[in-house]
Amino acid sequence: MGKTRRKTAVRASAHKKTASGRRLSPGSKRRKPNRRRRQINKARLFKAVFVIIVAALIIFAASLVWRFISLPQAPDDGLDFSVRGIDVSSYQSGIDWASVSDQGFAFAFIKATEGSSHVDKEFQKNWEAVNDTSVRAGAYHFLSFESSGASQADNFIKTVEKKRGMLPPVIDLEMYGDYPSNQPDVDAVHAIMDPFIEKIEKNYGMTPIIYTTYHVYKKYVSGYYDHCDIWFSDPDMRQLPDGKSWTFCQYSFEGQLKGADGKIMKIDLNVYRGSRFSWLFY
Repeated sequence: MGKTRRKTAVRASAHKKTASGRRLSPGSKRRKPNRRRRQINKARLFKAVFVIIVAALIIFAASLVWRFISLPQAPDDGLDFSVRGIDVSSYQSGIDWASVSDQGFAFAFIKATEGSSHVDKEFQKNWEAVNDTSVRAGAYHFLSFESSGASQADNFIKTVEKKRGMLPPVIDLEMYGDYPSNQPDVDAVHAIMDPFIEKIEKNYGMTPIIYTTYHVYKKYVSGYYDHCDIWFSDPDMRQLPDGKSWTFCQYSFEGQLKGADGKIMKIDLNVYRGSRFSWLFY
């Protein structure tokens, strides 16, 4: 009789109680957190993700507002374009980049290279100096008809370091030397441009802009490079020959810019077709 009671007590003590008061046999396992606890954890995770997303959106919005109010005011010259820019090369030396935005310019296209070997002597100095300002800059390449597009792209890529916020690279397509009276075949020009564009897109992750004139656009660009934005050189600021719209327009070669020495230099003037707000996303 005594032995039976002891065995019963041993068996009873071997059944432990759970937090809820239920007994577990020695071989059984504790249950995983119940459904409500999992729901609470999911809710906490969702809340944390939501807070992070909202914070990121607030920071992004604040950045947009700051960039918008920092855009320089366009001069009151009767032109209905609120975002203005310049383009420069070694012909304009001694640029005071810190004062460019104060003179009403939000962007600049800077000559970098020409052909397969030439590098503009002022490019590196300009590229480094503009990086310390609010002016958005892009680099352009003067296309040669005497060397391959691949070798010209290599020259550009070697010279122009990719940087955050830069404008898309530009192909300057125009007739030079004897070419205005002895224009190259369309296929010959495309055989140079196609590999150039392909390499530029692969390296910079951006589709290049094409700078061109009315007749050159009509013959070599229209219908062939519709995926590229156009920087149009035209004092009359007309539509493109095929009725499409340009993105940038070079409308004057007689602009003025105050240099680092205080002297006034001649500068090419440009406009961006879109609004100040759309410029923030270009």
